[in-house]
Amino acid sequence: MADRTAPNCHLRLEWVYGYRGHQCRNNLYYTAAKEIVYFVAGVGVVYNTREHKQKFYVGHNDDIISLALHPERVLVATGQVGKEPYICVWDSYTVQTVSILKDVHTHGIACLAFDQDGQCLVSVGLDSKNTICVWDWRRGKVLAAAPGHTDRIFDISWDLYQPSKLVSCGVKHIKFWSLCGNALTPKRGVFGKTGDLQTILCLACARDEVTYSGALNGDIYVWKGINLIRTVQGAHGSGIFSMNACEEGFATGGRDGCVRLWDLNFKPITVIDLRETDQGYKGLSVRSVCWRGDHILVGTQDSEIFEVVVHDRNKPFLIMQGHCEGELWALAVHPTKPLAMTGSDDRSVRIWSLIDHALIARCNMEEPIRCAAVSTDGIHLALGMKDGSFTVLRVRDMTEVVHIKDRKEAIHELKYSPDGAHLAVGSNDNSVDIYGVVQRYKKVGECIGSTSFITHMDWSTDSKYLQTNDGSGKEVANKEELKLVQWSTWTCVLGPEVNGIWPKYSDINDINSVDANFNSQVLVTADDYGLVKLLRYPCLKKGAKFKKYLGHSAHITNARWSHDYQWVITIGGADHSVFQWKFIPERKSKDALHIAPQETLADSNSEESDSDQSDVPEMDSEIEQETQLTYRRQVYKEDLPQLKEQCKEKHRATATKKRERAPGSSVRLHFIHGYRGYDCRSNLFYTQTGEIVYHVAAVGVVYNRQQNTQRFYLGHDDDILCLAIHPLKDYVATGQVGRDSPIHIWDTEVLKPLSVLKGHHQYGVCAVDFSADGKRLASVGLDDNHTIVLWDWRKGEKLSAIRGSKDKIFVIKINPYMPEKLITAGVKHMKFWHKAGGGVIGRKGNMGKTETMMCAVYGWTEEMVFSGTCTGDICIWRDMYLIKTIKAHDGPVFSMHALEKGFVTGGKDGVVALWDDTFERCLKTYAIKRSVLAPGSKGLLLEDNPSIRAISLGHGHILVGTKNGEILEVDKSGPITLLVQGHMEGEVWGLATHPHLPLCATVSDDKTLRIWDLSPSHCMLAVRKLKKGGRCCCFSPDGKALAVGLNDGSFIIVNADTLEDLVSFHHRKDVISEIRFSPGAGKYLAVASCDSFIDIYNVMSSKRVGVCKGSLSYITHLDWDKRGKLLQVNTGAKEQLFFEAPRGKKQTIPATAVEKIDWCSWTCVLGPSCEGIWPVVSDVTDVTSSCLSGDKKVLVTGDDFGYVKLFRYPVKGKFAKFKRYVAHSTHVTNVRWTHDDGLLVTVGGGDTSLMIWNHEPEGQRDSRQCDSEESDIESEDDGGYDSDVTRETEINYTIKALSTNVRPMSGVKPHLQQKEPSVDERQGVVRHATLVPLRRPPVSRALPQPEKLQTNNVGKKKRPIEDLVLELVFGYRGNDCRNNVHYLNEGADIIYHTASVGIVLSLTTACQSFYVEHTDDILCLTINQHPKFPNVVATGQVGDSADMSATSPSIHVWDAMNKQTLSVLRCFHSRGVCSVSFSATGKLLLSVGLDPEHTITIWKWQEGAKIASRAGHTQRIFVAEFRPDSDTQFVSVGIKHVRFWTLAGRALLSKKGVLSSIEEARMQTMLSVAFGANNLTFTGTISGDVCVWKEHILIRIVAKAHTGPVFTMYTTLRDGLIVTGGKERPSKEGGALKLWDQELKRCRAFRLETGQIIDCVRSVCRGKGKILVGTRNAEIIEVGEKNAVCNILVNGHMDGPIWGLGTHPTRDVFLSAAEDGTVRLWDIPEKKMLNKVNLGHPARTVSYSPQGDMVAIGMKNGEFIILLVTSLKIWGKKRDRRSAIQDIRFSPDSRYLAVGSIENAVDFYDLTLGPALNRINCCREIPSFVMQMDFSADSSFIQLSTGAYKRLVYEVPSGKQVAEQAVIDRITWATWTSVLGDEVVGIWSRNTDKADVTCACVSHSGLNIVTGDDFGMVKLFDFPCPEKFAKHKRFLGHSAHLTNVRFTSGDRYVISAGGDDRSLFVWRCVHAPH
Repeated sequence: MADRTAPNCHLRLEWVYGYRGHQCRNNLYYTAAKEIVYFVAGVGVVYNTREHKQKFYVGHNDDIISLALHPERVLVATGQVGKEPYICVWDSYTVQTVSILKDVHTHGIACLAFDQDGQCLVSVGLDSKNTICVWDWRRGKVLAAAPGHTDRIFDISWDLYQPSKLVSCGVKHIKFWSLCGNALTPKRGVFGKTGDLQTILCLACARDEVTYSGALNGDIYVWKGINLIRTVQGAHGSGIFSMNACEEGFATGGRDGCVRLWDLNFKPITVIDLRETDQGYKGLSVRSVCWRGDHILVGTQDSEIFEVVVHDRNKPFLIMQGHCEGELWALAVHPTKPLAMTGSDDRSVRIWSLIDHALIARCNMEEPIRCAAVSTDGIHLALGMKDGSFTVLRVRDMTEVVHIKDRKEAIHELKYSPDGAHLAVGSNDNSVDIYGVVQRYKKVGECIGSTSFITHMDWSTDSKYLQTNDGSGKEVANKEELKLVQWSTWTCVLGPEVNGIWPKYSDINDINSVDANFNSQVLVTADDYGLVKLLRYPCLKKGAKFKKYLGHSAHITNARWSHDYQWVITIGGADHSVFQWKFIPERKSKDALHIAPQETLADSNSEESDSDQSDVPEMDSEIEQETQLTYRRQVYKEDLPQLKEQCKEKHRATATKKRERAPGSSVRLHFIHGYRGYDCRSNLFYTQTGEIVYHVAAVGVVYNRQQNTQRFYLGHDDDILCLAIHPLKDYVATGQVGRDSPIHIWDTEVLKPLSVLKGHHQYGVCAVDFSADGKRLASVGLDDNHTIVLWDWRKGEKLSAIRGSKDKIFVIKINPYMPEKLITAGVKHMKFWHKAGGGVIGRKGNMGKTETMMCAVYGWTEEMVFSGTCTGDICIWRDMYLIKTIKAHDGPVFSMHALEKGFVTGGKDGVVALWDDTFERCLKTYAIKRSVLAPGSKGLLLEDNPSIRAISLGHGHILVGTKNGEILEVDKSGPITLLVQGHMEGEVWGLATHPHLPLCATVSDDKTLRIWDLSPSHCMLAVRKLKKGGRCCCFSPDGKALAVGLNDGSFIIVNADTLEDLVSFHHRKDVISEIRFSPGAGKYLAVASCDSFIDIYNVMSSKRVGVCKGSLSYITHLDWDKRGKLLQVNTGAKEQLFFEAPRGKKQTIPATAVEKIDWCSWTCVLGPSCEGIWPVVSDVTDVTSSCLSGDKKVLVTGDDFGYVKLFRYPVKGKFAKFKRYVAHSTHVTNVRWTHDDGLLVTVGGGDTSLMIWNHEPEGQRDSRQCDSEESDIESEDDGGYDSDVTRETEINYTIKALSTNVRPMSGVKPHLQQKEPSVDERQGVVRHATLVPLRRPPVSRALPQPEKLQTNNVGKKKRPIEDLVLELVFGYRGNDCRNNVHYLNEGADIIYHTASVGIVLSLTTACQSFYVEHTDDILCLTINQHPKFPNVVATGQVGDSADMSATSPSIHVWDAMNKQTLSVLRCFHSRGVCSVSFSATGKLLLSVGLDPEHTITIWKWQEGAKIASRAGHTQRIFVAEFRPDSDTQFVSVGIKHVRFWTLAGRALLSKKGVLSSIEEARMQTMLSVAFGANNLTFTGTISGDVCVWKEHILIRIVAKAHTGPVFTMYTTLRDGLIVTGGKERPSKEGGALKLWDQELKRCRAFRLETGQIIDCVRSVCRGKGKILVGTRNAEIIEVGEKNAVCNILVNGHMDGPIWGLGTHPTRDVFLSAAEDGTVRLWDIPEKKMLNKVNLGHPARTVSYSPQGDMVAIGMKNGEFIILLVTSLKIWGKKRDRRSAIQDIRFSPDSRYLAVGSIENAVDFYDLTLGPALNRINCCREIPSFVMQMDFSADSSFIQLSTGAYKRLVYEVPSGKQVAEQAVIDRITWATWTSVLGDEVVGIWSRNTDKADVTCACVSHSGLNIVTGDDFGMVKLFDFPCPEKFAKHKRFLGHSAHLTNVRFTSGDRYVISAGGDDRSLFVWRCVHAPH
């Protein structure tokens, strides 16, 4: 009875009734094989109508809600809901998965679509951003992702006629997307006036950029490009849910139940109204249509599928139906026929034939149905309703027998008694009523006593007893508990017989239904998780084993066996579907193994349950231990940088003191005793060259057994846990512990990493394996799910990932014949996997009882697998079926290895066995014993038959690794050589070096004491087993005795040669933590224990002579002074104490005296002389040990982070500098110098290793091995100061979209102000003129309205302006960007940027062309120098957060000649991209972000793929550049930062620049970088020096290459010459530009003839004989190399904003005035600057007189100047105000000058009175500062716009305010530059809450107004525009804040002036034709 295994029979899904029509659409298609594909619940269905067969795809684990068909119509993509939803692409023919796409969407996948050639798939998520994602679905890789819309998206489609274009639609929007690089960029569809803005439900794309879409109101909207061009009104009566395009045209289906067919031009062909057909009904709603040839498929809201043949369209076939919306609860089976009855909340009851798979009857009731039962004779069908009534029908014709309502609450269960006499009805009123069937259902009894609603009932066979279950979970019986009752059915979920259906420890009520099959003794259960489970019946113990089947999505409400137990019927609540499962009993399931592919697939989901089986063997102690090991760390090394940042505050104080320098000498790892065998397996191999590779601690070791030497791979920084070797045996993969644990693939010859794989494993990597072709790597993580990842390791790309298993996985292997397949084996499981796109599909091996597998290999064919178990068996598998097992070892088989003809295995029994190729015979065994150890061994075997953990073959030997940390080589003939050994499992703490021989002793928790030879023979000389582990040891001064402190409080003194006891004591209870002989004769022995005492023993008399008391905590360190009189002690409470020997009296010694005492040894870590050894994060990590060298110069420390550090002694002052070395993994427990300081010995706690380091004293070491000379904090010396650098670092790049007012405005914005009625209106006069422009009213009592504006070109016919075209840009961004001017086309063109425009300037024609695709300011520019990519440019821009939307920072790669965008890379650099650089081949692009981490990213720009990314530095990085000859090496420079980077696979590895090789070199801020041959790098610094680096070591400094910062350097590729540019005063010798030789030894300086006091060069580039220079002053200059002639190509304002603009009254020239104190004259036809005047003060405004002979300039300091244009002489100047002049204007009659200022004033000056300029009047009571002023045409009025959003009019020259609106309305103005006034309300847009329209100008014709705003937009409107939010055209290009805008004479051009970008844009006006 108590069999707790799963039953041997199983279920196979045979039919699904239903179709998901609710909340889904476009989910029904014909496949290429003319089958129909759709989905229901969590199952994809392929239905063959001709043969009436269904196939099922069951790869999902929750409801499917979207489906797309591949263009070839065989593959299907389906998307599901769920917390981590995924997309499956599967084959509709085989119903097998082809690819799984996951890890992007959350909540669910709403839509899917394949592109034209089926390579890409687009998906839309259900998350709040409705993320859109484009996949390369075969590789499971995301190509691009972007937020889709703020509201739901209903449909998405690829434009099949244009590549890389998509359209999406949804709630109130339609968007047109283009895919470029990794960027999806949307444009919203413009509804315009053609149609209402409304929800679009479906769409289809046609030729010529036409898109058809179905709208919510039943119209079809037709789009061309992004504009709505026409609508087809009333195509359907209401919402159009589905649209399907085919060769003949389009089919649409709507909520009105009609299907319409349209031809290719969307002319109607025909309409099919399904409501009018035979099967139709009112309310039929079409959700999906598919038109193929002459067939149309229609899916409806109510779960029907119709098939319509076009020529017979009035007779659709109903080919599938199911229940409609509402939950489905009622299920009953007919007692004698294969029928099932279901009833649902949709109020219908349906009868299904289980043989014909069809609906045979349907009847609609008045109420929702909740339960059903069929009488025993099969005549009556009883239905329980939701309202508490029940109805009985005749099954035959569905007529009503009786309808009874006795209860108010829903009837949940009813059952006929087996004798047919009674009907029991259970309701939610907590009672059961019994009705007599014969008495026409009269109530004959009721059962009360239930505390909750009734859920289940069963009758006994004799119809006497009734058992019930209620919702509170009690079982109630009518009579006393009867053990003997025979139940006729069992559907109760509670009761002793079904205990096993509940998990062991849960008390949840989630199993809805149970039904027992008494014949086969199985039980089927249905639960809330959509699982159907099969268990044995009865199952008495909780947590029984089961088989499980997926299919239903969420809760299954009911499950029943058919009357003959052939089938199980299950129904789903929410998915309202009916599933029919075929029951395959035990005897048949054997034959069924190889029937159909589906069967095994369906069964693959029937995993065993999770609880243990009763017959699992005892777990082996070793394995038990290993599964319990945790590799989690409190703190990972990755956390250090953040911890340091947090601690930085502490040091601000200490940083003022000078920190101690790092020591001169260094150490180098020389040899390691140790091998990690205690918890790792199969981690030991021969390399190609016959060396041996293995790992210990954090080191990969390559051991040469001929020379007994080791070489090390030191790339890891924590414990390595696994190691695999490449099939060619030259590369090795190792995985380590870590928060984000990396795998390194490295070369065993050069010990350099080839690739580092990160980002997918947490806590650690416990198994790795290479594929047979060496291209792929599989790895397993230590996270709770033991994630499996498959990599393309060279690219560093994750191919697929999957959760492996809850239990630990020990081994992973890739199938050598089929790299798509792999196996994993581990605790209680063996799994077989195959890759499918981005996912992996796994199945458990079928093995009867579950065993723990320790190792596995593939055999000689692709389906043979051999695995070793924890019981010593070998299992032989074919595919996933266990064929047989063979006993191979006593105890677990830990390692096995496949040979050409056979296998070798090793086990816990210490035996190596050789087998033939079928494991039939064991050919030979080797026992590992001391007796067969060969004489050349490097040590001693600790015990016979050690547990074997690794085996490998090669070079005629068998290599064996043991649990005890030994590596042995077994000769085929028998002798065994021991090569390497270390301590066993347990921490190693005790370490002592011999006083005069190269020996050391160690003692460990593994209960051994060992003596090691440190001379080149590197072996263990002696070992002794102890009764307890030990923590400390010490040699006597003569080296003859060795004292060892043990963990039980005892200590022994042994003979140092033989290790035999001399004496032992046991005086303490706790661990002995330190033990020391006194110096000299070694008369005393001090023994410190963890009970905080130190005992002093007299060695000669063997007596305790003193005890040192008074310490508060356990003792950690102790040292004697030279005389043997004084003890120095450190304790765990960080006390430093002193005791006098031999009595142990406590002494107090002042700190100054301590230093003077001559200590015999120094191993303490406290006190002023070693204060600097404590790291910044000392609260996390402890310094565990230290040791001072014999010459008292170098102090070495070991700490809890695994670092060995060297300091210069004495280490005074906090946070001294040091050299640090990583090799140990976590704790370095002890460090010691040898007697002559020649070697350093360290032991590493838990990593059990003993490491020997060569000490290389100062002076004699070669410079290559400066491994790591980093200190904890960046150097304190500030990196130097320069104003330009500071500005560049601290600049805050504003995003245009978030920009705010440039002026300090106040008040209510114009478009929000209440408009006051004018005088005329108050008098009831109708004024048309301002409202209807340019039409005179036919009759008006008022006088005719005068013109608003005086027009200048009166004679000509006036033409409005249609468009503006960018013609010229004056400006270059040089003051905060660098390296951004380059030659193109052999020097014929140059490229640079300003604002958001890339500019290409042709030097021959002086014409400019523009790249205008950037949405915000460009910050950096670079060109691709590879000949394959001529004229390819990359530019990076600012942006806000990195959410991949259109405002994210991005990089555009484009062709400079045709301005085509080649790729757009949306970045995760928040804030912006500050540097870009192409690699040597031109295929990779490197970018640096402005985000706080200053992320560095590498892209494959052509594909838009991000290859690698990593935080660069905490402070600003200015430049990062690839080496000109490399695709993997680059250098980054920044604030106190220079780093040398290598790209390895997908990982970025970096080294800091090492300065200490040059005395007194300090880390400065680095600004620029250049390269030389032989790995030379040059970096320019803020001080003007240039540093020269070889690899990453500083070898030389070129002092004062410039007198100021070296901002830019350029490496010429063809001859290697280097150009540098800096900041310095021009002098005879030097200049800011220099040309150097390749080594930067000789140079030639050039002077830039700019006339500036200081030249500051920001960008250099060298062409043929010319050097191109960009300066801080916005000039671009070309310098000839031979003659040093300077030619200025580009001029611009150097500081902004440019506030003033004045256009000449007749000529195409204009003036600009800016903050930089210059006024410049520009000529548009000549495209250049004609002149500039330096004023010495920032200028604010400038204006021409009406004749163009005078210029007035207003200054920021309140002064204004009038110049004569011809001579540029000052005609007059005056300063009547203290603050800035905002606008200055001449009156049209040239008589008056009006000057408006910030002081809320306008002053009038009469020019006819001469240059004295006395003020004649001023305007008073202006509410705020003046912004713009305009004179009236007759010079008698002036209008002002003010900072309070008020427009005022004053009389000239009296200064009186004009208040009457009627007067104002009649004024004709000479000019209009005001942004305020009723005539221009329309220029204010809706989104100006934070920002403003800053400037405006009406054209001379008076027909247009152009405006500039804080968002950097230029907009063109009609004038006047009194209606709010007027229509306009917008022109982008400027940065945030336009300051001014003007028309030139004749309206030929518009000039716009930029605030932030200091640039002038000239736009050509395009006039409307006549």
